[in-house]
Amino acid sequence: MSTPPPKVLVQADDLRTFSAALLHKGGLSPEHAATTAGVFVWAALRGVDSHGIARVPAYLELLAKGVANAQPEMKTESTTPATAVLDADRAPGPVALSAAADEAVRRARTAGIASVGVRHTVHTGAIGYYVSKIAEAGLIGVGFVSGMPNMGYTGVKGTAVATSPLAIAAPGRTFAPLLLDMATATIALGKIRQAKASGAPLPEGAAATEDGTPTTDPAQAVMPLPLGGAKGSGMSLAFELLTSVLVGAPIFASFHSADPAGRRHRQNALLIAIDPGAFGDTGTFEAAVDTTLGVLKTLPVAQGAEGVFYPGERSEAVAAERGEKGIPVASKLWRELTDAAAKLRVELPDAV
Repeated sequence: MSTPPPKVLVQADDLRTFSAALLHKGGLSPEHAATTAGVFVWAALRGVDSHGIARVPAYLELLAKGVANAQPEMKTESTTPATAVLDADRAPGPVALSAAADEAVRRARTAGIASVGVRHTVHTGAIGYYVSKIAEAGLIGVGFVSGMPNMGYTGVKGTAVATSPLAIAAPGRTFAPLLLDMATATIALGKIRQAKASGAPLPEGAAATEDGTPTTDPAQAVMPLPLGGAKGSGMSLAFELLTSVLVGAPIFASFHSADPAGRRHRQNALLIAIDPGAFGDTGTFEAAVDTTLGVLKTLPVAQGAEGVFYPGERSEAVAAERGEKGIPVASKLWRELTDAAAKLRVELPDAV
């Protein structure tokens, strides 16, 4: 077996500046380019490479094709103090959801709890970023996203629903925030692509052929299967109601209709911010979070397990390591970024 080509290590700040410059040359305003690059680097630092710098070439293509709006006119509508809907006007997801997170925090400071729906955005990126942003403000963040159907549904032949993710972040005092960030699929599409490239078999019940037949052959797999069968199926459909249907921008029904416009790429989201202070004392809550996580860490480790970890703990450790040593960029992606830099006349960052 041949040795895989080496990866390039780049410092996070340099990669953030470089990515922002590319996105700016791709059409985004300096502010929106910086916001989007920040979300990508956040994901890359935490080891979520599928939503990290690898998204830069994809976003440049979305902007070039007009799928993403480089100069969106986002509008926020509200009828109550604790709720709002942000119409993204096809703004990149990091731009729209970052604004929605800020809006949810601002409203929750007054109302105790607030929800902001987002409609007509384009690829939200790592949803964990936005709930973490809420948690950094001392609030609890909850987020749901719905997108284009690309996953099976129990009992359905072929593609039916989206791999819609859920994320929850809760702040502690000394522990890093708990961050649960999960899709409703058993396996990510990126993992299927990686298996195709390597030829490695897929886990049982993780992926299916075009007609929905489960397969472990990566060459035959075209879509992931829902997590827990009917449970993941139901969660995805519920998230479509909590996001797309709620904000008046259904995706599922239009995708499966005869209208060609129903296949146009788009995503919707719902972000919720909860102020612990509205339920009691914020300090007491954060201390109790620490106690809960601390007790978890003292439980006996099962045989063969690496340790006992709470959601987000290991990715936080990866972020610390990559922040010190640099973010690894795969050679293929580095070539794509090099080509984009040459085309857009952006200087490449120095490798570590």
